[in-house]
Amino acid sequence: MNTQELVDQITGQVLAKLRESPGGARGEGVSTAGGTGGGNGSGSAAARASAQGGNGAGTAPSEFRGLRPAEVAPYIDHTLLKPEATREQVDKLCAEAVEYGFYSVCVNTTWTAYCARKLRGKGVKVCTVVGFPLGAMDSRAKSFETRSAVENGADEIDMVMNVGALKSGDLKTVEEDIRWVLRACRQNTILKVIIENALLTDEEKVLACQIAKRAGAHYVKTSTGFASSGATVEDIALMRRTVGLEMGVKAAGGVRSYEDAVAMIQAGASRIGASSSVAIVTGAKSQSSY
Repeated sequence: MNTQELVDQITGQVLAKLRESPGGARGEGVSTAGGTGGGNGSGSAAARASAQGGNGAGTAPSEFRGLRPAEVAPYIDHTLLKPEATREQVDKLCAEAVEYGFYSVCVNTTWTAYCARKLRGKGVKVCTVVGFPLGAMDSRAKSFETRSAVENGADEIDMVMNVGALKSGDLKTVEEDIRWVLRACRQNTILKVIIENALLTDEEKVLACQIAKRAGAHYVKTSTGFASSGATVEDIALMRRTVGLEMGVKAAGGVRSYEDAVAMIQAGASRIGASSSVAIVTGAKSQSSY
């Protein structure tokens, strides 16, 4: 099955679901242990967007040609995960998130409390990465990091899956690792599982998504941005087909323009992780690696 056929198939499934239950296909990670996605409703918009069809080839389909780049902002987790990130850069990240209306800022755990204070009452969520970027930490360490992040104001947790365990066939460890993190979340905390697609075969990508769904996570996410490649339209379509409409799908890594973002949304993404967020919503082109 080629990309176009896969996107067409997903489009049909989403449209059918919307006809059965108008407004129900949110793609925001619902009805699991962490509660609903809530927030600004970007999930329902994403579900509608993924139902629009089009060519899936990195250009905006006809249904999106009238959509202003700024209207993509509610899909975006504005991201700064470089180890050398400074306070000044984090201040700029938060200010841009407020100015452009991004869904959240996504930062390392050391900045969680700082961002939560700066963004209190501003309508921007705080997303924090856990077990980042390798995912090879002990599950108890991931759990502790998660609990600390949530206590410090994180609304969402993006954890890195234990990739080595998956590739070793130790599926029980992979699932339990996710459950350790989920138990450290609060009822309304959103949990995304980064499966690091660049390191997986298609069969392993499907398996990773199935495990994350069974464990109770709310999203699956393509990439850390630290591997050899990031999100692709093909991977987003595959992940969406695997998890259905009950979970969110986050495209991260290599989404640098409005056209990139629309292509990901069209293929089934309900959230975009990007450091090129300002370029995306202003119609510019960024050279950022994330």
